[in-house]
Amino acid sequence: MAQKKITALIFDMDGLIFDSERVVQRSWNRAGEVLGIPKMGEHIYHTIGFNVVRREQYFRTAIREDFPMDRFNELTRAFFKEIVASEGLAMKPGVKELLAYAKENGYKLAVASSSRREHAVNLLTEAGVYSYFDGSVFGDMVKNAKPDPEIYRTACEVIQAVPEETVALEDAPAGVKSASGAGLRAIMIPDLVQPDEETMKDVWKKYNTLLDVLELLKEQEADNKRNMSGGKE
Repeated sequence: MAQKKITALIFDMDGLIFDSERVVQRSWNRAGEVLGIPKMGEHIYHTIGFNVVRREQYFRTAIREDFPMDRFNELTRAFFKEIVASEGLAMKPGVKELLAYAKENGYKLAVASSSRREHAVNLLTEAGVYSYFDGSVFGDMVKNAKPDPEIYRTACEVIQAVPEETVALEDAPAGVKSASGAGLRAIMIPDLVQPDEETMKDVWKKYNTLLDVLELLKEQEADNKRNMSGGKE
């Protein structure tokens, strides 16, 4: 059976829109130094895509039961802001080009990020891309974190998108599993973590950058025009 036309795109944020995972990792390392926990940044490889609740559960299991989550969050947010203020926060290649093309051609657009709403909206607004999106769902707006499919199901509801016609853009295995479980096609553009064999079962396409997704949409639009003209060039 032929796959349905893509009519909507749902974007992850950290590691997909922004080159932020490495900044987060540096912030964790600095917070770990203050708290006496060495190499704290190494834990990011196991928690990419987690919201704050699921991340706390991981820390209390992997590091220690009395892990000081509130203090850790306070420190990492401060260090993250400090790094971004001095160095800026780079966007991934193709973000604005893809958003502009998709918006111009009538695709529904949403963000589905595990980050806190306030933090995410600030970053997206400052980068000048928040207005492209028709809706958004963040980690503190859902009960279950990625890889649970709740966030993608909710995002589809918010923008009234049909899951079978929607593509999720993700950089991490947890996000890919979340999207696939919600019935979306998942495109993975790996950042810090490469997909293993199990993750690849849920990946529809694997690309290097969002510019590859832009080309995919352009091909679809060209096919649509050919079909409308009866196959004539």
